[in-house]
Amino acid sequence: MPTIPEAHSYCTLKAKDSGSNFYYSFLFLPRPRREAMCTVYTLCHELDAAVDHPPHGVDPCDRLAQWRREIEAAYQGVPQCPVTISLADHASRLGIPLDYFQELVAGMEMDLTIRRYATFDDLYPYCYRVASIVGLICLKVFGTVDPRAQDYAVNLGVAFQLTNIIRDVGADAKRDRIYVPLEDLATFGCSEEQLLSKTASPEFIRLMEFQAARAHDYYRKAQTVYDALSSTDRRSLLVAEIMRNIYFNLLTRIESTRFAVFTSRIRVPPFRRATLALTTWARRSFQNRVSRRT
Repeated sequence: MPTIPEAHSYCTLKAKDSGSNFYYSFLFLPRPRREAMCTVYTLCHELDAAVDHPPHGVDPCDRLAQWRREIEAAYQGVPQCPVTISLADHASRLGIPLDYFQELVAGMEMDLTIRRYATFDDLYPYCYRVASIVGLICLKVFGTVDPRAQDYAVNLGVAFQLTNIIRDVGADAKRDRIYVPLEDLATFGCSEEQLLSKTASPEFIRLMEFQAARAHDYYRKAQTVYDALSSTDRRSLLVAEIMRNIYFNLLTRIESTRFAVFTSRIRVPPFRRATLALTTWARRSFQNRVSRRT
């Protein structure tokens, strides 16, 4: 088995090679917290791959069950693979509850059993499990103190997941998955067949505009909580704010294309991600200096 430093390096390399929107924000953390974030990201990536890209001949349910057991082993001090060896070290130092990871796996399991959501109330628990829970894990990594920051993480997680749903509606259709609530499809006169056949009809555009407005609402909710936090906690959330600006930029890019999500996977280019990370850091640093002076 790899040593703990080798396990940390493995996760860092995996996160770096992923091309994720999130990796650029990790660079602003001190090394121990940066390694923890890379470990959390790599674990999330592995869980996602277990659902969408399991090894040939492996049942995704069995694969997720293996990961659930391995995560539990990390908390029992007997992990067997690089990701959970790294996780065991970080989770014990940062006080990340096992329940968070169990909820995350439960969210991934929903992908194997649920392909449609009747209402947004039905969809919300999925968003919470696969995205908001990750935000709550991140709060432990960042060292945020104020309990209100949990509302920030939950709202931001939902906003991220709604952005993902809009971006990936075409890719999900290939897997016969529809994450847009069916009641919204009915409201805007957009049929399941239109989504599955990737038809960018006027009804589809109006449907996506409604989904984007909902995502914007959750970004605003996160901002409201952020503004109410102390300057110390706001400083601890720098990485989350970089993530927020990158993902918000992704949403506005999708909107600017009139939701051309069926033709290509819309992305924030690497240079733009790096620029957003630097400008967010500079802006927050300036605000923190002003706050300390006043």
